Amino acid sequence: MRFDLVDLSLFRHVVEAGSITHGAGRANLALAAASTRIRGLEESLGAALLTRSRLGVSPTPAGRALLAHARTILAAIERMQTELSAFSGGTVGQIRVVANTNALTEFLPDALSAYLAAHPGVSVDIDEHTSDEIVGLVAEGAADLGILSGTVDTAALQTFPFRQDRFVVAAANTHPLAGREAVAFAEVLEHDLVGLDRASAITRFLAERAARIGHPMRLRVQLRGFDAVCRLADARVGLGIVPESTARRAARGLDIAVVPLTDPWASRDLSLCLRDLDALPAFARAFVAHLRA
Repeated sequence: MRFDLVDLSLFRHVVEAGSITHGAGRANLALAAASTRIRGLEESLGAALLTRSRLGVSPTPAGRALLAHARTILAAIERMQTELSAFSGGTVGQIRVVANTNALTEFLPDALSAYLAAHPGVSVDIDEHTSDEIVGLVAEGAADLGILSGTVDTAALQTFPFRQDRFVVAAANTHPLAGREAVAFAEVLEHDLVGLDRASAITRFLAERAARIGHPMRLRVQLRGFDAVCRLADARVGLGIVPESTARRAARGLDIAVVPLTDPWASRDLSLCLRDLDALPAFARAFVAHLRA
């Protein structure tokens, strides 16, 4: 049984992407080469590592065992490269971050620009997920750091406060809800909405909340960013549910009202979560310190 680092890295990417095609892209390999390597791994082990379906791939029990070892080995290699890079006068490494929509759009860009300018040899790989998904991804080692809603149970993960925000309704000043001091999500669902595309973490989160109420979201338009949502709310296309920080900024140039949601989940006290701060390489610990500051 012989595995090389390229095989292990590819396998990790494939499982985390849920697709051999996307995993090959992340590993910078051609699809044919990636498929051949995966088959070689399975033949060497004598067992199937992936369950294949029309929706993608998922690891078998043998695949989950290999994934755990691959993550451990690759993390050790990354730490070794980081420590040795200091002798050549630079720090090289990658930080894998998973963040919810609010953190990704409102708070990470400025924080990232300052950190990356001070650490030119470090790259940060960011994926967007719901807060519930983030806990699992960090716990199983698929990410080094998560940024999520502080209301989510993070079990045994280490957590640190990050930022405070809340979701509000952005409404044209002529809309019937514009004059309200606050409104419940259930009442918002009685109106047309504009929001982010259906693949975004926040749209999936809101759709789940709507399903619990038993009232589907009437999304008329799906967009790529919260600022665009505010502009269409101003144009009276529909109501937007956006972070308060976005809505207040947009309201300075648009004719919109900002109406708080009364639901407890609308409070978005964001937290950092990770498995073990001391186990991270120095450049990743510096990133966490930078975010906390």
